Amino acid sequence: MIVDVCFSPVLYPVYHRPEAIAVVVDVFRATTTMAAAFRNGARTIRPVATLEEAMAYKEQGWLVGAERNVRKCDFADFGNSPFDYTQEKVAGEDLVFTTTNGTKTITVARGAYRVITGAFTNLEAVADYCLRAQRDVVVVCSGWEDKVNIEDTLFGGALAEALLSKGYRLGGDSAVIALDMWRQNRADLLAYIGRTEHIERLRRNGLADSVPYCLTLNLAPVVPELAIESETLILHKK
Repeated sequence: MIVDVCFSPVLYPVYHRPEAIAVVVDVFRATTTMAAAFRNGARTIRPVATLEEAMAYKEQGWLVGAERNVRKCDFADFGNSPFDYTQEKVAGEDLVFTTTNGTKTITVARGAYRVITGAFTNLEAVADYCLRAQRDVVVVCSGWEDKVNIEDTLFGGALAEALLSKGYRLGGDSAVIALDMWRQNRADLLAYIGRTEHIERLRRNGLADSVPYCLTLNLAPVVPELAIESETLILHKK
């Protein structure tokens, strides 16, 4: 079995394996936020790629999380911070969610054998899920507007390391790069990631409070798994 890392959703067609598990990651902040919502009792999350879809759900009375360019959309109930999705607000609820990068990437990867979402906060749970399945794994980094980013690549390296110790092998050079990045910087992720574009974007908008949470391992022992029901994408907790 192999584990590979796709640095951007636009590269996914050349990494796609129909019998593999696709692990979609958007550390800052979509997949971290979805893990937090499920940890706090959300029943399902519908990831949608466009604001138009999210607004249509809102008009039907759904609870909607929506973000573009790190900011909460005016029509939405929630933004894209894990701190928005408290137990009091989301326990037992079905949510709709759209973000700049992460939810779009889920739709890109939908043709994989299974699609799950990963973050540092649920790393161990994701690794355990992959090990139980005993299938090839492709980490699909959401990046930023289809460009490569550091934080998602680091997650790819972290998951690769966890799987390598259980019999997986690296799928290609991108996995080697991600693993090297992780091993060289895991001792102080915050210092390394502090130089990145997305951290600056969050700081400019007063949203950097969630960064330490997003970089903490195994706070949310859940695995959001995608199901497609009558062409509707729905994440359930596994």
